[in-house]
Amino acid sequence: MIGITKLLTGKATVSAALGNTGDARMLQFSAADRPIVVWNCTGRCNLDCAHCYARSHAGACELDTAEARSFLDELAEMDVPVALFSGGEPLLREDILELISYARSIGLRPVLSTNGTLITADVALKLRDAGAVYVGVSIDGARETHDRFRGRRGAFDEALAGIEAAASAGIRTGIRFTLVAENFIDLPVVLELVEKSKIARFCMYHLVYTGGGAEMAAGDVTRDQSRAAVSLLIDTAADWAARGVDAEILTADNHADGVMLLRHIEKSDPRRAEDVRRLLVMSGGCSAGRKIASVGPSGEVYACQFWSSEPLGNVRKQRASHIWKKPDGGLLLRLRSGPEGAESRCVRCRYSELCGGCRIRSMAVGRGLWGADPQCYLSDEEIGLA
Repeated sequence: MIGITKLLTGKATVSAALGNTGDARMLQFSAADRPIVVWNCTGRCNLDCAHCYARSHAGACELDTAEARSFLDELAEMDVPVALFSGGEPLLREDILELISYARSIGLRPVLSTNGTLITADVALKLRDAGAVYVGVSIDGARETHDRFRGRRGAFDEALAGIEAAASAGIRTGIRFTLVAENFIDLPVVLELVEKSKIARFCMYHLVYTGGGAEMAAGDVTRDQSRAAVSLLIDTAADWAARGVDAEILTADNHADGVMLLRHIEKSDPRRAEDVRRLLVMSGGCSAGRKIASVGPSGEVYACQFWSSEPLGNVRKQRASHIWKKPDGGLLLRLRSGPEGAESRCVRCRYSELCGGCRIRSMAVGRGLWGADPQCYLSDEEIGLA
């Protein structure tokens, strides 16, 4: 993730990142070998979302409660910084509150990724009491756009009600927005909603071409639209900071955003540019196979939540720590060894150590693991190739 607000306003510093001893707000800059784990704890969902990356999990044989608790024990032993309960829709698991509570009791930091439609005032209080520390809800645009994306009329209002219920219960909340051509025009509307509703966090995700996202690849934003969206986020973060709006802006799944932000700071506040560059290097670009891991409903382990085509192992057969720390070969080693011998645009880019492009998007368009990210919107001149 690219913490636009933290980097732009100086709330993140190299010294704070190096001295981080568990502050979740600085996790994106950690160099520690402890992956955030996205657990798609169920494949079931009450919506039918166009861009869902987890469609392949529908009908999966889910880990039962005992297996899930054992799996969470392994995550605690690995000292993972965050256990993110996702899906499908995680609130459809009958034991979700028990598992969140158990995760918290063994020292994990439980976070919920949800469509928000099932969060009533009562559910929100139960989530708080169970120990959920953050609830992220997907909003895909203005009401009509969101309902169309989610496949159900009324989903927008239900999601907003869920956000309000969680916030009222004292849980930190945020909005996730996946950018595509169809909702590009809605981005300012959603940012206005964040400010008006006093939502703590806004994260814009760039589309990754897997699951439903692969079917929508042809409908992705143009490079110019992607650049314009990030420019708007930088301007909005600066405006909010100047006006004292207490909301954080981040982006995910395109580290070219970090390069764009760095170039902006080099012009607007050059004294801070080197600190920002070092923080982006510490963040390290694509986290797949290094700082993030994903586990499917039936225990399959993946390099990240988007890489469901290449399972690395299964926690029903092997310990999660063994799969992650002692890979037999294959994708994990390839991701960690880097682009040996590759000569793509991403590899030759002057910013490769702080970006590197999205490896899944490159694979999806047939360019191989270390090919050029098709959604890099930076010019050859900007990245030192002209």
